[in-house]
Amino acid sequence: MMEKRVKELHPCFGHGKNKGRIHLPVCPGCNIECNFCDRKINTSENRPGVTSAILTPTEALDALKRALEICPDITVAGIAGPGDTLASNNAIKTFHLIKEKYPGLLKCMSTNGLLLKERADELIELGIDTLTVTVNAVDPKIQAKVISGIFYNGKRYEGEEAARILIENQLEGIRKVSAAGITVKVNTVLIMEINRNHIKDIAKAVREAGAKLYNIIPLIPQHKLKDCVEPECIDIDGARREAEEYIEVFRHCQRCRADAVGIPGQKDYGDQIYLKRINHKDTFSHG
Repeated sequence: MMEKRVKELHPCFGHGKNKGRIHLPVCPGCNIECNFCDRKINTSENRPGVTSAILTPTEALDALKRALEICPDITVAGIAGPGDTLASNNAIKTFHLIKEKYPGLLKCMSTNGLLLKERADELIELGIDTLTVTVNAVDPKIQAKVISGIFYNGKRYEGEEAARILIENQLEGIRKVSAAGITVKVNTVLIMEINRNHIKDIAKAVREAGAKLYNIIPLIPQHKLKDCVEPECIDIDGARREAEEYIEVFRHCQRCRADAVGIPGQKDYGDQIYLKRINHKDTFSHG
């Protein structure tokens, strides 16, 4: 059963639909080359992987202070990129500062899960309340079509070898953190040409690993998958119905930016919080 506090206070995990969250963009680098990912710094696009700034952990704490003054309904401090939260130490450093300064806030992290198996103990010790892991396939043949490669232990892997490493680390990481009491949500990007008929398998596998909630996100055709079709409402609904046979499904995802601030679906205060701008080339990198 999902922890009562999480259901009450987190707008993405329960009934706290009038609760706010802040995404603190402290993670520039990523260790996976997803074929649909196009990370950017701008103020115009409303989607994951986009932010108006990259902050240091100390700057993030200052941003959180300003956000709470503007929007007292914020109950969740989250870190969702724009790179991966475990590819550097920035997210964990930020959460340590938050834990000390704002112990009453829920601490929420999103990750691609490549390093989750080996960094799970750090998250458990830190006291992360909720964790979202993006799992787009549990079959290496399918996963290999979603990613071009991974950067792992100082080496780049491609194809099904990369896919196998990623899937194993994701599922084992979910097992470890969920066994420790962390509430886990899994995101899957629905790609009609690649994983549409694989949703049941993903839902079943992540539920068996300990995930409590499942979120199906329609593909935004871009980057290497720019020629794929964007799933329609009927496609998303069908996939959700299949997943519901195995796991509770989350249905009101807003596909938030990595610097979102406020109550989802209502006013966003990000432009009042993040004033710093950083050059795209100097910020986004792998590793």
